[in-house]
Amino acid sequence: MSHFPENINAAQERRKRPGPASGLGGRLWQNRKSLRAVSLLFALLLCLGTGGCRGKADTLSHAICIAGSTSVQPFAEKLAEVYMEHHPGVRIDIQGGGSSAGIFAAQQGAADLGASSRELVKAEKALHEIPIAWDGIAVIVHPSNPLTGLTLEQLRLIFQGKITDWQGVGPPAHAIDLISREEGSGTREAFETLVMGKIEVSPGALVQDSNGAVREIVAGDPHSLGYISAGLVDDRVKAVAIDGILPNRENIKTQKYKLVRRFLLVGREAPAGQCLEFVDFILSPQGQRLLEAEGLVGVR
Repeated sequence: MSHFPENINAAQERRKRPGPASGLGGRLWQNRKSLRAVSLLFALLLCLGTGGCRGKADTLSHAICIAGSTSVQPFAEKLAEVYMEHHPGVRIDIQGGGSSAGIFAAQQGAADLGASSRELVKAEKALHEIPIAWDGIAVIVHPSNPLTGLTLEQLRLIFQGKITDWQGVGPPAHAIDLISREEGSGTREAFETLVMGKIEVSPGALVQDSNGAVREIVAGDPHSLGYISAGLVDDRVKAVAIDGILPNRENIKTQKYKLVRRFLLVGREAPAGQCLEFVDFILSPQGQRLLEAEGLVGVR
């Protein structure tokens, strides 16, 4: 199901609405956020009852469920597609929901593996983690935007809400339409760690719940600025350099580009059986080549 806004005007109108704040408005915003997270987790837990995530041993199709990061999702889907072509008796279900939801699903056993585009926090460290790739967080603008790069400090000031007009960083004067990810997103948490530090993202940013939604808005709005997985940058948007370094494969591999994070699969214990065989495929030369062909950097 698409989460793209109906049109850019509607998106910009929502952007003007108050963000999280104190009082009744802030509590309502927090409640909506909590209800959304619960809904995502409930959908994952339902898979246990429907067989969508965890196939029984006596069924012909052994289902493997991987749920979580929307950054990891398209790459996991490609890996699953190729793997299932050569293993017709195996079914692999890939679901989104966000890194935090996927990690929780793995903790609760609602998914065989959770997919995360951020590092595990202390309370999650008991999980078994499997790094599968390196990815950069690309800062993107519309292709018509003359901007070619920002300093890390400029990027921080923009997302802090201190710089609100393009004229402040070079392009002609116009308000910056700021696009961010939702709470619980691994991409947002990695962005906050790598860029914002302890500074909060401006509540004036338009919040979207997938990389694809951010990319779609930026592709349609010449005045927008957002961030997505570098592996998902295409010709509809333009990635800009940060401190003079572009988020290309070589710069991510050498970590010359600083906005780099790992893609992880996590589980309550080390994978076994069909799940282990699929993980072995991901980490095999074939699986790593496939990920690199899709724009990521392999871990092997």
